[in-house]
Amino acid sequence: MKKSKIVQYNKWGYIFLIPFMVVYLLFQLIPLITTIWNSFFENYLSGLMQVGPNFVGFGNYADILSNPDLWLYAGNTVIMWILCFIPQLFFSLLLAAWFTDPSLRLKGQGFFKTVIYLPNLIMASAFAMLFYTLFSVSGPINSILMQIGLFKEPFDFLQNIWAARGLVGFMNFIMWFGNTTILLMAGMMGIDPSLFEAAQVDGANSTQIFFKVTLPLLKPIFIYVLITSLIGGLQMFDVPQVLTKSTGDPMRTTLTLIMYLNKHLYSKNYGMGGALSVLLFIITAILSLLVFRFSSGRKEA
Repeated sequence: MKKSKIVQYNKWGYIFLIPFMVVYLLFQLIPLITTIWNSFFENYLSGLMQVGPNFVGFGNYADILSNPDLWLYAGNTVIMWILCFIPQLFFSLLLAAWFTDPSLRLKGQGFFKTVIYLPNLIMASAFAMLFYTLFSVSGPINSILMQIGLFKEPFDFLQNIWAARGLVGFMNFIMWFGNTTILLMAGMMGIDPSLFEAAQVDGANSTQIFFKVTLPLLKPIFIYVLITSLIGGLQMFDVPQVLTKSTGDPMRTTLTLIMYLNKHLYSKNYGMGGALSVLLFIITAILSLLVFRFSSGRKEA
């Protein structure tokens, strides 16, 4: 009788899983298999004539990997991700430590938490349009800088390599550091307070407690943040796409891997687009495994 009840409960569990499995099958698994299948075919639009699909095996992969543009766009993506991730992690750690420290007794915490998370709710394209208006040659930022005497003439931020990259990194930082702060706060609030009390009894100061107790116990959250940030960095598209009007200027130094993929899809080169998508999937998987391997290796040591 007890066994039949367990089986009955399991049946309802499988029934509740059906909507997820249907959505996953239709919108993730089938497109993934189709993308991998298309990557082995030559299939593109030449003028008004459709070429293919012709089976070429790993020919698309060889063409992409031998193209020097791929490494240029990969470098652009990594640089702009670093410009976003390092300040994001620093400020998120700082804010999370402040908000979770009971000795500071900060007032209005709810308001400030809401404010720092709000940019995460704004569409990236709208955010990019705002910054495009602010930092254009005739925009208010140039007007302010000239009025206070820093510049004698307008500075073209979007035509300077590091200024354009910095703007992309800064926008991604503004949009995502609130989310990272909330995650780190959740991790800090989940730490047993008795550990901090024991460290204080042993004579540790606040800095030693932070680096010797708090940071090591936040390791699982750090791994999650790093992996999700890596995936988000490889998928960086909407901000540089809107900010540079899909050109990747100046001199293609803000053109990312997903923008490169979008160009193949826009020209209906499904074979090359599929091959590039599979390569990005493999790169993401390898980087995630390396992070897990590094973290497990450090734990064993």
